[in-house]
Amino acid sequence: MSSDFQPPPKSLSILASVGGVVTAAIAIALLNGWSKQLSNTSIKKPEISTSPTASQPEKPQSPVSSAKEAEIVASLDAQSVVLPGQPIPKNQLTVAIIPYVAPGVGKLTPEEMTTARQAWSYFQRNWNDETGLINSVDGFAAVSMWDQTAAIAALVSARELNIVPAAEFEAKMSKMLNTLASMPLYKGELPNKVYNAKTLVPVNYGQLEKREEIGWSAIDLGRMAIWLKIVEAKYPEMRSQTAAVWKHWQVKRLTTNGQMYGTAVIKGKEQYNQEGRLGYENYAAYGLKLWGLDVNKALDYQSHTAFVDLYGQGIPYDKRDYKNSGANNYVLSEPYILDGIETGFQALPKAYADRILAAQAARYEATKQLTAVTEDNLDRAPYFVYSSLFVNGQPWATIADTREQHNDLRFLSAKAAIGWHVLYNTTYTRQLFDFVQGNLKSQEGWYNGFYESLHQPNKTLTANNNGVILESLLYKQVGQPLTVWAGVRSHKSTEKTIKRP
Repeated sequence: MSSDFQPPPKSLSILASVGGVVTAAIAIALLNGWSKQLSNTSIKKPEISTSPTASQPEKPQSPVSSAKEAEIVASLDAQSVVLPGQPIPKNQLTVAIIPYVAPGVGKLTPEEMTTARQAWSYFQRNWNDETGLINSVDGFAAVSMWDQTAAIAALVSARELNIVPAAEFEAKMSKMLNTLASMPLYKGELPNKVYNAKTLVPVNYGQLEKREEIGWSAIDLGRMAIWLKIVEAKYPEMRSQTAAVWKHWQVKRLTTNGQMYGTAVIKGKEQYNQEGRLGYENYAAYGLKLWGLDVNKALDYQSHTAFVDLYGQGIPYDKRDYKNSGANNYVLSEPYILDGIETGFQALPKAYADRILAAQAARYEATKQLTAVTEDNLDRAPYFVYSSLFVNGQPWATIADTREQHNDLRFLSAKAAIGWHVLYNTTYTRQLFDFVQGNLKSQEGWYNGFYESLHQPNKTLTANNNGVILESLLYKQVGQPLTVWAGVRSHKSTEKTIKRP
């Protein structure tokens, strides 16, 4: 497992590929930086609400008090870790045979419908009529397949929530699918990691005019695979178009010996790397399995798993860390939220998600810092971080892909807060939801999050943040995991290869 770095333009970090984590995550780091340079003078950023919510600071604190608070939290975080942690009993360690349905699902409240409409406003502004592709970051015409999947999820959600009329939905979705079924591919095999969203030129991160093929990501395409199946099942009239997308791609290249593989181009030479660590690996593999690919090893959620206690909660992590594998083993909220919302925890055990949410709630009880962490873009250098519960042996570390720590930039994630709330509907998740409502709304969508130490919003706007918010609210409205709601069926040829403990 290796990362593909190139010299950063204008002091911005650039990363072309990494095995084990969503490629889009790396892509957006640079895209956000360039977006800031190109659009800060033209995009008006409205003031946020300052209404007090959920024990978070009601007014800015002095640098001294903020620094002291951060020091206290850091000390508590360091003390919170115990290794080895409490494992989950074997009788609880299974994926859902009957998909999980959250408590409290049902018709959206007026507040939730307003939240959904606000999220859709991002896509209205960032759609490219020429191609049907969406900008990954506000105002910057570059897109990864992970973020294009967020656009598919957003469009389906907007249609089903009656935000978008049927005719507009059909036109936009057809345009998107036709583009995916005809776009130029890396070596004629699979979608490049990044494209110019207006011209379909394969590019490197941030370089919109220069054609460059930099490889493809199995994890990105695993997420895409889930949503192609949802569209195919829910809208049979589009089945031929989704089939054409899959047929256009050389999908057999995505797997070898039951594992997922992606490519990176380093100094002009292609590397073929195993992709994925616990969480995203299993979630993306489930998508490929729906299309009949052999991902038996990638679906295994036990062989590489250990546990660490954080604030008394034993959370799962992947033993394949940077030291022994060359890849960072981030523990993040998002893959568990996506698995719950989309499959009902059929890729990962719900017990894992239970513990990961419980650890964040326990951190709040100890520190009074509302906590909903995952990876995302920042509105300042290094422009992208993985805000993790645990990574490479470090608790509550916020790191760049280079492993440089940025714990001062840890933030509460809007998509994680809303995703956890629709899945669990607890007093704690209601606090998370209310905090997002009070602090992260803009005229262009939902900001990515709120910085703990800085006591201010992370004002980046992205397709993935707003897309996850929309699909989370669709899940609540329909009252079922989205693959179940759509009528997706597992591919029969792979049913016997799934390990059922």
